[in-house]
Amino acid sequence: MFSKDKLKEILEISLSTGADFGELFFEKSIKNVYELTKGKVTDALTSCLYGVGIRILRGSEEVYGYSNDLNFEKVKELARKVASGFDGKPLGITFDLQEQNYENKHVVKIKPSDLTTQQKIAYLEQINKGAINYSDEVTQVICTLLDKEQHVTIVNTEGKIAKDCRTNVRIFGHVVASDGKDTQTGSENIGRNQGYEMFDGVDLEAFGAKIAKTAVTMLHADEIAGGKMTVVVHNGFGGVLLHEACVHSLEATSVAKGVSVFSNKLGQKIASDIVTAIDDGTLANNWGSLNVDDEGNPTQRNVLIENGILKSYLVDYRNSRIMKHPITGSGRRESYKYSPTSRMTNTFFAPGKHTFEEIIANTKKGLFAKSMGGGSVDPSTGQFNFAVNEGYLIEDGKITKPVRGATLVGSGAEILLNIDMIANNLSYGHGMCGSLSGSIPTDVGQPTIRVQNLTVGGRG
Repeated sequence: MFSKDKLKEILEISLSTGADFGELFFEKSIKNVYELTKGKVTDALTSCLYGVGIRILRGSEEVYGYSNDLNFEKVKELARKVASGFDGKPLGITFDLQEQNYENKHVVKIKPSDLTTQQKIAYLEQINKGAINYSDEVTQVICTLLDKEQHVTIVNTEGKIAKDCRTNVRIFGHVVASDGKDTQTGSENIGRNQGYEMFDGVDLEAFGAKIAKTAVTMLHADEIAGGKMTVVVHNGFGGVLLHEACVHSLEATSVAKGVSVFSNKLGQKIASDIVTAIDDGTLANNWGSLNVDDEGNPTQRNVLIENGILKSYLVDYRNSRIMKHPITGSGRRESYKYSPTSRMTNTFFAPGKHTFEEIIANTKKGLFAKSMGGGSVDPSTGQFNFAVNEGYLIEDGKITKPVRGATLVGSGAEILLNIDMIANNLSYGHGMCGSLSGSIPTDVGQPTIRVQNLTVGGRG
């Protein structure tokens, strides 16, 4: 890391052609990936990423460059190249650099480097054991463990030096079940911005058996008959509906351009009265949490929708200039190779007043989407489609037979208005979100929700 004088010199070069803001983003990351297939280690990789990104702004215009050469003279040369993107004269901006102090909300007790490779593989072996022993119809088990330590330093011409360390640990299980004619899969993961103490008290054998149960159950399920119906989406990763179908359309990345279905709707009713949606990067040790975002701003709890009313967007520094909207601590990027933009952290529906049992008992007929899979969404329209990995029919207020092949189709604006019951069982799922600034860890969460008149695709 350079001295304050050298950092200031680099930033002054970046401002030399008329930029009104300059930023340096330094990163050093160490990542380990381990894979176990059919009980045998099939991958064990370690990678190290380090470098610097330089960003300058003139109004809303942006120039960005990056390098993995951290020699001082080379970084100054990069600053000159970035500055050449503008052709004006210096604006006489002065600043002093001051390191910011933040509370570390995401304590790590057991670092990835504290464990041996064999100790890490042992976690995967537990999942494999639980899955393979569940049923003779389990034909393949793939387990993956990822850990990453990312150290970042952000320095800018507003005088800020901000540092953060993120320790992300995530374990996956993927199970294939077959009866000789057909195959079905189940998958699930656990992820935290935490050390390996995250596994304390976690029964990974039971976790593996749970994944296998999904695959085997779906193997013997009937294809669902499609149509408009009441859908109960379970808690945890069910929150992918909110994440993809709704909150991507609340990111300044699309809102500032006026291409989001929710552009220019602050203060308007966009959801059912019982819907409150939140993005909160401060939740202790959650997968998507950070102490500061990748622009050096403290993360915060952003209430996006409150009792059905749109209250806020997710806004980064550059787009705040365009939108005249406060910064929300939402500037994120995969690495120094990307310029930051507005992104989610931990996004979820707030708990409601009902219990899970009450929602099921009060549903005459419909689909229980116990586990959600992947899908796609168009932020400009909010149109989405999502696969249901594990589904069951609801008949006369009871969960009955398993069904497979269900796809949920609709729009974010529509689904928000059609939520009529929310349970009190909030939990989170863990994923990687891709957008303009790369792939980043995000939590998706919700209590169990009930949606009326949702289109379900199926071949039954």
